[in-house]
Amino acid sequence: MSEFDAWIGREMHATDRLDEGLAARWLATFDRDMPEPAIMPQGIHFALCPPQAPSYRLGEDGHPERDRTGAGFLPPFPMPRRMWASSAMEFLAPLAVGSAIERTSRVASIREKEGGSGKLAFVNVEHETHADGALCVRETQTLVYRDAAPPNAPLSPPERGDGWFDFTKWDAMITLTPDPRLLFRYSALTFNTHRIHYDAPYARGVERYRGLVVHGPLTASLMLQLAARELGANTVQRFEFRGVSPAIADEKLHIALRKDDEGYALGAFAEDAREVMTAKATT
Repeated sequence: MSEFDAWIGREMHATDRLDEGLAARWLATFDRDMPEPAIMPQGIHFALCPPQAPSYRLGEDGHPERDRTGAGFLPPFPMPRRMWASSAMEFLAPLAVGSAIERTSRVASIREKEGGSGKLAFVNVEHETHADGALCVRETQTLVYRDAAPPNAPLSPPERGDGWFDFTKWDAMITLTPDPRLLFRYSALTFNTHRIHYDAPYARGVERYRGLVVHGPLTASLMLQLAARELGANTVQRFEFRGVSPAIADEKLHIALRKDDEGYALGAFAEDAREVMTAKATT
């Protein structure tokens, strides 16, 4: 029995609109043109119904500060570091420009344990995103809370190793170098003020990352775009991703896809073949 079990089952409701401005900014961020008809690519839901805490409610790391009165949606764990570890989603219907969006979020489970780096807490949050009353995306997101990094902790990830990414093992691939401009735009799209994505001294000195960290859902969105290019727009029905190691801004990133017995395997890799993210998709 945990002191935070009372948060299981809590719900939060939010509304938004997938208007032409948001759609145009999202497409511009990824150098894409408006599709015809105006049905948005998969991944746009990450930019809908974001947290909208006022600036005075932001914590030191840029996330909304934790409500220690017991009234908040998420548990006020004492561990200061929070990250988006993974998601599993179902795409039930595409999202059209102009749609009225409603999202219901529910705390599905909480698990605490001791890890090699200290205390850990895992929170599964279920999201259901409706557009004009129809259920379009169902997602279970896993958040991880961790203890603070010691001031002398080694920077993560390690410096580039001697390996090289072997593209011959994959059926399709895109390569890009996410730079701070891309990270800034994605943070703006998702109203994400976590400082590891734009404040290099904080990312390095406090959270002990080697540089600015590429957002997990940004990498996942690039995977979905590769899947759309190879398999067709809005054809993925189920998609799961899990972060393995941080992707760092201004470093080359390979996004790859191949067919396997269960559907399609996807991965994101650094230049030295360090795995950044693993994913799978079915159509």
